[in-house]
Amino acid sequence: MPVHHDEPVLDLVVPVFNEEKDLEPNVRRLHAHLRDTFPYPFRITIADNASTDRTPHIAARLALDIPEVTSLRLPVKGRGRALRAAWSGSRAPVLAYVDVDLSTGLAALLPLVAPLISGHSDLAIGTRLAAGARVVRGPKREVISRCYNTLLHWALAVGFSDAQCGFKAVRRETAERLLPLVRDEHWFFDTELLVLAERAGLRIHEVPVDWVDDPDSSVDILATALADLRGIARMRRTPAAAGTRARRPRPAA
Repeated sequence: MPVHHDEPVLDLVVPVFNEEKDLEPNVRRLHAHLRDTFPYPFRITIADNASTDRTPHIAARLALDIPEVTSLRLPVKGRGRALRAAWSGSRAPVLAYVDVDLSTGLAALLPLVAPLISGHSDLAIGTRLAAGARVVRGPKREVISRCYNTLLHWALAVGFSDAQCGFKAVRRETAERLLPLVRDEHWFFDTELLVLAERAGLRIHEVPVDWVDDPDSSVDILATALADLRGIARMRRTPAAAGTRARRPRPAA
């Protein structure tokens, strides 16, 4: 079993808002998976953005109980804001995040970050829309996801297949380059990060994932969709840098 006492190679952020039910069991499950299968030192950072339930107390207790877990408390809501704060404060060479519901199969975690550790790619994303992905979700969310990504391809001419999967990683030097350019602090944050990366010609690696929809998700689909549309409209008005199309490796088999 690997022992993780060195500085982390991977800082895996779990952004949370009012997740008192799922936080402890899922962070313990995530930690056990990394402890037993991940061959590099790691840290799990719980990034709480203005929870009003017991989430911050549970996060603080987990940080005391588990050496590889730390907690970060932000007074203002916003998933993008939580990711920016956690990533900006980390010195790990690879930064990632995963949704607290762990809808994405954890077996994809090492394939996600390995190309970043090796220097082969600059960013990596989990995709539910590429060959090899296995997805279980209702027709409503399936249609919304496919329509959103189709709109991205049409409006912004992006090449990546799935902007919304809560399973992404980035090399620290890439994050330092791109984060000052990202304006959104909420759900459009990682879409904007990917668009800026592709416009800059950075390499985006895609990993097909197993993904099971969380029926108890608290995400407001309508409000999120409207915010995403505003973000897409803003990005259309933003001039693309020269060499907008990134060299993107094919999804892993």
